[in-house]
Amino acid sequence: MVTYTSDKIRNVVILGHGGCGKTTLVEAMAYTMKLINRQGKVEDGNTISDFDKEEIKRQFSISTSLVPIVWEDTKINFLDTPGYFDFVGETQEAMAAADGAVIVVSAKAGVEVGTKKAWELCEEYQLPRIFFVTDMDDDNASYRQVVEKLTELYGKKIAPFHLPIRQNEKFVGFVNVVKMKGRRFTTLSNYEECEIPEYSIPNLNTCREALLEAVAETSEDRMERYFAGEEFPQEEISIALRENVMDGTVVPVLMGSGLQCQGTTMLLQAIEKYFPSPDKLHAIGINHNLSEQVEVSYDDTCPMTANVFKTIADPFVGRFSLVKVHSGILKADTIVWNTKKEVEEKIGKMFILRGKEQLEVKELHAGDIGAISKLSITMTGDTLSTREFPIYYDKPKVSKPYTFLRYTVKNKGEEDKVSQALQKMLDEDQTVRVVNDTKNRQTLLYGIGEQQLEILVSKLLSRYKVEIALSKPKVSYQETIRKSVKVQGKYKKQSGGHGQYGDVHIVFEPSNEMDKPYIFAENVFGGAVPKNFFPAVEKGIAESVCKGPLAGYPVVGIKATLVDGSYHPVDSSEMAFKMATIQAFKKAFELANPVLLEPIVALKVSVPDQFTGDIMGDLNKRRGRVMGMNPCADGKQEILADIPMSELVGYSTDLRSMTGGMGDYQFEFARYEQAPSDVQERVIEESEQ
Repeated sequence: MVTYTSDKIRNVVILGHGGCGKTTLVEAMAYTMKLINRQGKVEDGNTISDFDKEEIKRQFSISTSLVPIVWEDTKINFLDTPGYFDFVGETQEAMAAADGAVIVVSAKAGVEVGTKKAWELCEEYQLPRIFFVTDMDDDNASYRQVVEKLTELYGKKIAPFHLPIRQNEKFVGFVNVVKMKGRRFTTLSNYEECEIPEYSIPNLNTCREALLEAVAETSEDRMERYFAGEEFPQEEISIALRENVMDGTVVPVLMGSGLQCQGTTMLLQAIEKYFPSPDKLHAIGINHNLSEQVEVSYDDTCPMTANVFKTIADPFVGRFSLVKVHSGILKADTIVWNTKKEVEEKIGKMFILRGKEQLEVKELHAGDIGAISKLSITMTGDTLSTREFPIYYDKPKVSKPYTFLRYTVKNKGEEDKVSQALQKMLDEDQTVRVVNDTKNRQTLLYGIGEQQLEILVSKLLSRYKVEIALSKPKVSYQETIRKSVKVQGKYKKQSGGHGQYGDVHIVFEPSNEMDKPYIFAENVFGGAVPKNFFPAVEKGIAESVCKGPLAGYPVVGIKATLVDGSYHPVDSSEMAFKMATIQAFKKAFELANPVLLEPIVALKVSVPDQFTGDIMGDLNKRRGRVMGMNPCADGKQEILADIPMSELVGYSTDLRSMTGGMGDYQFEFARYEQAPSDVQERVIEESEQ
């Protein structure tokens, strides 16, 4: 494939609510530019972007896919991202590589939660953006309502560059507000010039005036000319609007239809015209040798640096590392320096990915995005550079997972295969974690949402032919005692030859040190228990606290003092004293007012103001204690609460349901508290089943 220099590249992320038409729009642009001979459909499972088996089966995007499309002499790297919130990590990785964003809005569905989240991401990453209103061919489409809602949310920044032309209630063209020209579609995205309809003129004048005002605000000279009633030349309007769009003070709204391939060339033209090429930008890195921040220009003449922002794990062709070249030229069949791991890495073949299609290239220029196959050491977030210029860039920031489920291997003997397959999936998805909970003898899978984890299970089976089962996790309860007791434990066993004899008297009491399972002490007089058996007694306690008698959970916060006992000069042994101690422990636990301790977490829930009442009511039902509220900068409220960990199982799904997907939450462990009697009874009952 032809390589492109920095000034002829645009890196654009496609954002929007799940099911709004992102993949269909990318497909339409590819078809318009003759990259494909036939336009695929999501429901038919034959689009460029959604090529994974799970995506085809479920009919929505799960992973970010790269689709480069050439418009005139400019290559536009489209990063088609998932719209469903469980896969936000994929979107965040794409945002780290993008220089501009197209937010897709369905004219039928209107502005949705995913639209607002896309805007928030653009604000966070400071990306210039364009809204593209698709589905304009639908009978229920309302461009006006979409623009009004966007204006209500984001104010004067919203600038409709297009207004619809309808004939017999059918979408047939648009008015170009910037050029004040009517356009009627002929075939696909091609059009012919036409008269501006009378009904469009009042709205057109309003939109035009807003555009001219935005142009005037770019400089004092233009402002003076605007107030003097002077007309701006068309070229000056375009230059001024480009400045406004790039700095985010103007957000254009374009329109079309993905299914009908209408408006696609106008979008490509706008991207080339209004979004920055990498050579106009710079990246911030850290000089590894000097440990200081440096500004790196997207310049072919600079030493090579590139950042791996995503990994694709393919069981058939191996692993692909998606890179964005920040400076210099990255060449195939060369040795580079992995700055973070401080090792050399051999670059073999390099590719431009177009969905699942791999187009081999020999080099990538600064600002371009491509894929390197089969890197052995380099992972997502690593930086490749020269040894002489060891720059590294920040790893793409992804959301921390808080949803967790227990998993078990279905087929015995496949533990190693599952572990290896999971590691490959973890390389691909940075929002998935595997946590080995040794205390409760379970392995946990963490993710953004339950749907993400279910799809992970399905991918393991289809890609790697291994099966795991997800289930409700065991909560990390603990057991302790509330009063002091003195008990005797005697282990006596007679058989042929030597017998077994051990006798201990132990005082068990609360230690009030809940971070330690037990404290062992001895206060034996007169050699009632020989000193050489003290370690055996402590070993019996150490084994007992691993699995408490109440419900099988770890025991904490006890003090065991050996005060008396007896022994037999022939039959006593370490094992006998250990077994006697275990018996004493069980007896003491029943008598010492045993209680169950449950983990309490400090929870932060961020929601729009209108949902705060519902959220606090729900937290009360979950035995949560609301500790306070903090207003956030984006018009949301942050609710702070202490809540039992057991009440957060399935919370991500419930929170989305209550807030329409606008709520986010995070938590961290705070402390243990005594569980209420009804909870204790239920946990004990479950442990006996």
